[in-house]
Amino acid sequence: MSILVGSAPTASQAAAHEALFGDALACDEVRPAAFLTGSTSGARLRVDAANGEALLRALAIVEDGLRSEEPEPGSDNTMHRLEAKLDLLTSLVAGLVPAQDTLALLPLRWSARGACLRVDTPVPAGSVGTLRVQPVDWLPSTLVLPVRVLACELVDGLWQLWLRFDSLPPALEAALERHLFRIHRRAIAETRRR
Repeated sequence: MSILVGSAPTASQAAAHEALFGDALACDEVRPAAFLTGSTSGARLRVDAANGEALLRALAIVEDGLRSEEPEPGSDNTMHRLEAKLDLLTSLVAGLVPAQDTLALLPLRWSARGACLRVDTPVPAGSVGTLRVQPVDWLPSTLVLPVRVLACELVDGLWQLWLRFDSLPPALEAALERHLFRIHRRAIAETRRR
């Protein structure tokens, strides 16, 4: 574990940044998020991946449908949006059964490869865990993504973690990339409106 002194990035920080964000689309947001250390069983990883993919696909259908013009009633697009809304409602109700962790709002930089966030306690490089992120403000469902710590450095009194997503299924990685692209597209549109 290295400690960052001054403002120049260290070699491990630069290498971790390149690995996660080098030629990938990355978004900077303030999101409800948390990093939890510890390994997860293979069965739990598969369930989390399937739930994450379903959540991101449903969000894409709902968000893209909200921005498009209203199609003819009964068209396939309307049906897909209704199905997505039902999927989200089911996910929300299922999430209310177990007590959900309250996630703190954290500055988060993330791409389809991994994320960077700051935490209170150091975590050794090579550690495994999960990143929990609420991907949209209007729905309290969370993505649970397996991660490996690439680097951990002290920055302005907090420990900055560079987390590489660990063995995401291709479909989940693609859904995450599309979600981040929508965030990026909205940020550009908001900048143009100003």
